[in-house]
Amino acid sequence: MIDKTNNPDASTPSLSVPLLGVQIGTRSLLELIHRALDAIEGKKNPVTFACANPHSLVVAHKDPYFRAALNDSDQLVADGVGIVLGGKLVGLEIKPRIAGADYFFALMDGVNNLTGKRVFFLGSTDLVLNRIKTRVDKDYPEIEATGTLSPPFGTWPQEENDRIIRTINAFNPDVLWVGMTAPKQETWVHTHRSKLNAPVIGSIGAVFDFYAETQPRAPKWMLENGLEWLYRMAREPRRMWRRNFISSPRFLALLLREHLGN
Repeated sequence: MIDKTNNPDASTPSLSVPLLGVQIGTRSLLELIHRALDAIEGKKNPVTFACANPHSLVVAHKDPYFRAALNDSDQLVADGVGIVLGGKLVGLEIKPRIAGADYFFALMDGVNNLTGKRVFFLGSTDLVLNRIKTRVDKDYPEIEATGTLSPPFGTWPQEENDRIIRTINAFNPDVLWVGMTAPKQETWVHTHRSKLNAPVIGSIGAVFDFYAETQPRAPKWMLENGLEWLYRMAREPRRMWRRNFISSPRFLALLLREHLGN
């Protein structure tokens, strides 16, 4: 869980900001990556990474287990301009805004500078995973090995969970990337974290498709101006409309109720 006490790793007075019952981390990307690399090298305890956006906080508000999973993440970041703007609306300073893709690329760069490290990708389809493996081999030649597993869709029985965990642990990854939709990815990591032998576990969802280039990421100018949501909405209206037109207003309503009273 995010440490809310004095911590030698921290360079800011407060390490998290509470928002709808979820503690949003305030460490910089550089701090998060250094901490993750220390875990990989055995200098610090293992860490889990997850992202928070208005949609996930709305879901977590009515799903206590998902809320617990987010709060149990060692590194929970504000992924999306909606979190930052919502915080400002009620007088909270929530920064920095760190996209899951930014964390992914920064950590992969760091792992590539180490020796003999291994990464594993759990989630998505074989097509996406094959493209990811090919690109990792090209982009990060110093990474020793890349493992992949496309699990079945839907709810998994205990036997399937056990098989997945055995496969991951047999590969012995230094980083486990989990790419499933929220809240499935975060709750799965929360449930099985103690059984997974990986120093760093990151729930990064859509980053799998971005990196495999099966779904393009927004242009740089849109990313820099907090407009990635608009780009994704234009490309995937059937999937994204609920997040933008139902979850976002609901997020603002819950936020105002929490901070300004009923």
